[in-house]
Amino acid sequence: MGLSTKPLSTLHQKASFDLADFEVPSGREEGWRFTPLARLSGLHDGTAKATGHVVVEVEAAPEVTVETVGRDDARLGQVYVPRDRVSAQAYASFEKATVLTVPGGAVASAPTVLTLRGQGGGAAYGHVLVRVEPLGEAVVVLDHRGSATYADNVEFAVGDGATLKVVSLQDWDDDAVHVSHHHAELGRDATFRSFVVTLGGDLVRLSPSVSYTGPGGDADLVGLYFADEGQHLEHRLLVDHSVPNCRSNVLYKGALQGDSAHAVWIGDVIIRVEAEGTDTYEYNRNLILTDGARADSVPNLEILTGEVAGAGHASASGRLDDEHIFYLQARGIPFEEARRLVIRGFFGQLIERIEVEEIRER
Repeated sequence: MGLSTKPLSTLHQKASFDLADFEVPSGREEGWRFTPLARLSGLHDGTAKATGHVVVEVEAAPEVTVETVGRDDARLGQVYVPRDRVSAQAYASFEKATVLTVPGGAVASAPTVLTLRGQGGGAAYGHVLVRVEPLGEAVVVLDHRGSATYADNVEFAVGDGATLKVVSLQDWDDDAVHVSHHHAELGRDATFRSFVVTLGGDLVRLSPSVSYTGPGGDADLVGLYFADEGQHLEHRLLVDHSVPNCRSNVLYKGALQGDSAHAVWIGDVIIRVEAEGTDTYEYNRNLILTDGARADSVPNLEILTGEVAGAGHASASGRLDDEHIFYLQARGIPFEEARRLVIRGFFGQLIERIEVEEIRER
């Protein structure tokens, strides 16, 4: 794949809390051209009625402080500023936010699990802030379930020398619509590990992003998705390298089956002039299991300095390998079981990296 001809730094430069700064998307914009706007239930144009409800249940590790705060809390919006209209709408519309804090030097003894359970009705908006103070360590699970039309923003503030591992599971009911932005800001020598699993929902559009405030930041963004008939699953990633000697690695894999199953993966990496010594790679693979399914995969890389440790990207989409299936069938394994084994092998490398055993088994 060639490098993007459209400068990413220009594409992503707009950021504002003011909804009026973002025009209603028409579907012709680069950031919206793959998204079926008619299926967003009004999240993109302000017509969604905020009559829905998403309940947030928290099972926190003993070392983690949990707060429910109003939108006037000064800590909110310090890490992430909305970059599109739905994100700005979500920020302008949420009433209460959930704030998790890991004290400096504390190592959480168990995962902290946030279960976000949709209860149907109209649209709902949310906000989550996870703060890991310097040298702290934690694992956080975001588990999305139920029926909802939901837009939210999630901020991860990872302090100097801190480590945060996040598992975000989208296991919505078949009618759900979810548009979300996850942004991690990494301090000096901070470590961030993100694992995204997207399975349920009618339309899910998730936008993870990472930025750095000091050298030595290290980010892994890993994802797994499986689109069935009629589903639209979209992942748009942005890694913004703006300080020297930081690392990022992006690896997403997806499988699709059924008529009109559609997966979209956009991977954007910017290495700015001042980000010398950056080491980055992004990779996306899609396994198309049936006719009628479609995968769009666009890796983009913009390098503004010649002093990099490494930079690359790759994308591949294809069907099941007939030779693999034949090999298994020749040893007495029925076709459906052989197919299932090949798919499990395709995802196995990723599943092994999920930090939480219960989620890994599920």
